[in-house]
Amino acid sequence: MTDAELRAAALTSKAWPFEEARKLLKRYPEGKPGGAPVIFETGYGPSGLPHIGTFQEVLRTSFVRRAYETLTGGAPTRLIAFSDDMDGLRKVPDNVPQPGLLTAYLGHPLSRIPDPFGTHESFAHHNNAMLRRFLDRFGFDYEFVSASERYNSGAFDAALRAVLRHWDAVMAIMLPSLREERRRTYSPVLPVSAKSGMVLQVPVSVIDAEAGIVAFDDMGERVEHCIFGGRAKLQWKVDWAMRWAALGVDYEMCGKDLTDSVTQSGRIAQVLGQRRPEGLIYELFLDERGEKISKSRGNGLTIEDWLRYGSEESLGFYLYREPRSAKQLHVGVVPRAVDEYWQFREKLPVQPVEQQLGNPVWHLLRVNGRREAEEAGLPVSYGLLLNLVSVMGAGASREQVWGYLANYIDDPRPEAHPALDALVGPALAYTRDFVAPTLHRRKPDAGEAAALAALDEELAASDAGAGAEELQAIVYAIGKDPHYGFESLRDWFKALYETLLGSPQGPRMGSFIALYGVENTRRLIAEALAP
Repeated sequence: MTDAELRAAALTSKAWPFEEARKLLKRYPEGKPGGAPVIFETGYGPSGLPHIGTFQEVLRTSFVRRAYETLTGGAPTRLIAFSDDMDGLRKVPDNVPQPGLLTAYLGHPLSRIPDPFGTHESFAHHNNAMLRRFLDRFGFDYEFVSASERYNSGAFDAALRAVLRHWDAVMAIMLPSLREERRRTYSPVLPVSAKSGMVLQVPVSVIDAEAGIVAFDDMGERVEHCIFGGRAKLQWKVDWAMRWAALGVDYEMCGKDLTDSVTQSGRIAQVLGQRRPEGLIYELFLDERGEKISKSRGNGLTIEDWLRYGSEESLGFYLYREPRSAKQLHVGVVPRAVDEYWQFREKLPVQPVEQQLGNPVWHLLRVNGRREAEEAGLPVSYGLLLNLVSVMGAGASREQVWGYLANYIDDPRPEAHPALDALVGPALAYTRDFVAPTLHRRKPDAGEAAALAALDEELAASDAGAGAEELQAIVYAIGKDPHYGFESLRDWFKALYETLLGSPQGPRMGSFIALYGVENTRRLIAEALAP
């Protein structure tokens, strides 16, 4: 397709990244003034290590960024990954060494606290480095910006001066949103105490907006203090608005829990002379019980968990879909996401352009500048691979798995099928941790035993090279035979799964028998029929 055809399809595509990107097209119908790049931003709080929420926000923002570039034929853009590392430490995270070291620095800016890991100049510097390695690992195109660097260097001084100039207007926006008790002590500016080094939450009076001078009480003494050069930071909602103004942010998305913050920060940004950025408010993740995921409760799923049992592409695929709908995020969703990713990937080359733009894989490929997938599809679905490994047992090895795959695919070498080989390890781990402990093969009843014996006879008589479709026909024929008393094929397949695989659900049996091997399947039947 030509670029013109692609842009024409993108202008009417209902895929959510294009819907979001068209907001920016409406914002700048003639392009951003002076040919300046459109600025996308994501935020990170370095009081903890990067997690799946960090990943999804950068990924989803990148989807919109690439969609905008497609709509405009390559208009310039930038993605800023902003670290709010001037925040005061509120509590000591559970997953760090030397927690006592951090306890002594509660309330201090994260960038001025010793690194408990002993590798960087501060706790924030350590976590910022983790963030950059994290984003680099997935190939994101971004620019890292640190709040502490911008505050300390004076780069935010002009924006801070604007806040002091518009103090009354900012207070008029913020105070009605606060409880009465909080109103009495609220200040948009949080000075960093020259005495204790802590970020102070105290009432503040503006003395000289142009010079950045404010007054407040510090340890019982009334002091006048310049807030420039890293000697203060702003309260969260004001800080967000100031950042939008100082960096010229045009697009930033956030979770549903920040809906009110977006409204108030947007109003403050207008006071500071900056139009509120466009953005998507996305739903939050839920655990397997439908409860909101909480880092402190540990009821979520980490990036490492997902990649232990699935693939990077499947995670991206899962995060792409329906961002405005709450989704469960637990290990049980991983296998289906892997297979659905490959189903969409196989469709992509044969789809017309309009359907390609609605295919999540089209967007995933373009996040890192690619246009074509290296492999068209998997010769064996992940679900079928999991069924194979579960029957083999928790102690199966990678080499043994590939030995069975030789029954099903041509050229059964790992190097010939790298995407499938990359899933063998996750399949072994998933089976070991979640499948094997739950398997229980029940004994068949009389009717089921007769049907299994008939299946064994048919398999024994089948051609040596029988494929999945021929084997599936054999299974179907037995299940439909009224002699065995199954009310439906579903009952027959359920019996096969429970007696042969030890699970209430399972694969397409013809494909499984072809993969596992006829003789191996007959051994499973013999075990099920043994007294």
